[in-house]
Amino acid sequence: MDPVSQAFLGASLSQSSTSDKSQQASALIVGALAGMAPDLDVFIRSVTDPLLFLEFHRQFTHSLIFIPFGSLLCALFFYPFARSKLSFKKIYLFSFLGFATHGLLDACTSYGTQLLWPFSNERIAWNTVSIIDPFFTLPLLGFTLLAVFAKKVIYARIGFMYAVLFLSLGLIQKYRAEDLLNTIAMQRGHNIERLSVKPSFANRHIWKTMYEYDGRYYVDAVRLLWRAEMIEGMSVQKLDVKRDFPWLNLESQQAQDIERFRWFSSDFLAISGESSDYIIDVRYSFLPNRIESMWGIILSNTKNNMQHVGYKMKSRPDKETVEQFLDMLF
Repeated sequence: MDPVSQAFLGASLSQSSTSDKSQQASALIVGALAGMAPDLDVFIRSVTDPLLFLEFHRQFTHSLIFIPFGSLLCALFFYPFARSKLSFKKIYLFSFLGFATHGLLDACTSYGTQLLWPFSNERIAWNTVSIIDPFFTLPLLGFTLLAVFAKKVIYARIGFMYAVLFLSLGLIQKYRAEDLLNTIAMQRGHNIERLSVKPSFANRHIWKTMYEYDGRYYVDAVRLLWRAEMIEGMSVQKLDVKRDFPWLNLESQQAQDIERFRWFSSDFLAISGESSDYIIDVRYSFLPNRIESMWGIILSNTKNNMQHVGYKMKSRPDKETVEQFLDMLF
C-alpha cells in the first residue's frame, strides 16, 4: 500500500501501546518509520534483469518470520537518535509494532505479499482495499496526529480500530463482487475455472472482475452501491507460450522469465493488442473493465539464449482514460 498509509498504521499501533503522554510523539515517529521500512526492498534490482525487483519486492522483508529481525534492525538504527527519551526496550517495542503492520496491510491489497516466506512463495492477496484509498488513509492519519497533539492514546487506538474495521468490511464488498461475477458467468453459459476480483483505484464500490473459461479471460467491472450493477468489459485469449511464440527456445532465459512473470501475475497472462511480443498482466489496467495492462514484459526474437526480457510499465493514464474512469466512478 502507499507509504503514508503504511506509516500511519504502524504509528497508530505503536502509539496505542503506551499511555505515557510524553512518549506519544516518539511512538509516532518510530512506529511510522518502522511501518515503512519493509519497502526498502525496492532497492533490490538489477540493470540487466528487470524482473529481479518483482521477485524481491514484498518478499523476505514482508514475511511474518522476518518481523522480529526487521524490528531489531530498525531499533538499532533509531537508538542513537532516541536514546535520550526512550530505552532500547521501548524503541524495539515501537519498531516491532510498526514493522508488524506492514506485510499484513500489503496482503489486504491485490498485488501479492509473501507472508509465509521462506516456507512458501505464495503471493497472498486478500483484495479488500485498493493500493491507495483516501477513505482508509485520511481518517487514520487524522486520529494518529490527534493522539499526539491532544496527548491522548485513545485517539490512536480509535484510528487503529478504524483501520482494522475498514479492511474487514472490504470482505463484504469482495463477496458481493464475486456473487455478481458468478451470476454474470452463469448468464453467459460459462463455468468459471478460476476468478479474481479487486477494488479499482482509490475506491471500494467499483471492482474489477476476472474469470477464466475455455482458454480465455473475461474482464468486466461491477458497481457495488445500494444495488449491484455490471459494467460490461471484454475478453482476451490466455497466453500459450508454444502457440504464441513458436520461435522461442523453451530452455532460454526469456522462456524462464515468462515463468517468473507468470508466478508474479498469478498466471493471468495474455498477449497485448498493442504488440504480439508484449505479454501483459491482465489483473491491472487503468479502467477496471478493460484489458490494456499497466505493465508487462517484451520478448525479442533472438538467438541469444541468455538475454532477459524487457519490462514495460505505464505510469499514468491519458486524459480520456481518466474521464472515463470518473464517469464510471460517479
